[in-house]
Amino acid sequence: MKLEKEQLVEMYRRLLRIRVFEETAVELIKKGEVPGAAHTSIGQEGEIVGACMALRDDDYMVGNHRSHGHPIGKGADLKRLMAELLGRKTGVNQGKGGSMHLADFNVGSVGETSIVGSGIPLAAGAALGAKMMGTGRVCLCFFGDGASNEGAFHEGINLAAVWKLPAIFLCENNGYAVSTPASATVAVKDIAERAKAYDIPGVVVDGQDPVAVYEVVSEAVKRARAGMGPSLIEAKTYRYMEHAIGMRAGNYRSENEINEWKKRDPIVMLRGELVRNRVLDEREVTDIEAKVHAEVEAAVEFARNSPFPAAEEAYDHVYANPFPIAH
Repeated sequence: MKLEKEQLVEMYRRLLRIRVFEETAVELIKKGEVPGAAHTSIGQEGEIVGACMALRDDDYMVGNHRSHGHPIGKGADLKRLMAELLGRKTGVNQGKGGSMHLADFNVGSVGETSIVGSGIPLAAGAALGAKMMGTGRVCLCFFGDGASNEGAFHEGINLAAVWKLPAIFLCENNGYAVSTPASATVAVKDIAERAKAYDIPGVVVDGQDPVAVYEVVSEAVKRARAGMGPSLIEAKTYRYMEHAIGMRAGNYRSENEINEWKKRDPIVMLRGELVRNRVLDEREVTDIEAKVHAEVEAAVEFARNSPFPAAEEAYDHVYANPFPIAH
């Protein structure tokens, strides 16, 4: 499936947005400006962007605790995302969701959560709604290798398979559930093999290659829109940073392993291909990079200049107001 120049350039731009946004977020965390825990997708940008670009703007997407990359990959506004990380009222969830609980309906992001595997049944529900309403939408669900061992994995995918729901379940296999290697907890070599139990396609793809991921997910999307049901895709990828910022999980992986994966940095690889194939020249690449840095800087400024939510808003957008707000 051939991508047009505009699509390839946008793919590179979104990869950069995730990387620069998250590197900036890490610095803000170190300064104490971001409350709560945060998990980065640095190193995993290829599978995120490749998958998201195979979707329509109105398609649904469900993420997980490693949550900034997914909405950015879907085209979310960086200013409101950064404001959410800083707990500001102008954030996508009025500053109440924070890093791990982002939702941005403007780009079809129906939610991200810190509960491992919980997005899988949610994705099945979104896909069921799309099928019942006849909108032609699909739902892309991101989850990690650790989540593939949760009961929700079986329940959600089994239901989607039985009802032939328009869902694409994408396992971001970065090799570790926090510090536990997948090889110690997953009986099969490839998580995609588990698709056989549900009689749906199971495909393994190089998660560092956004174009390869785009092609595989595009086929799954086409199948889902045609009423043929879900697919399970396993993207082999790697996170360069720790499980969470500031977490020290011990020496569970070697420097050599990390360095080998860094040789296959998705941003460096795509940049090289675009220049080599004369899609972009060096000047155009530099210009894109400068504009992305400026976007992220503007997002930080917007967030810092935004107000915090008021105390009396604490129970807005929840099902009950159990306690009066004391002044």
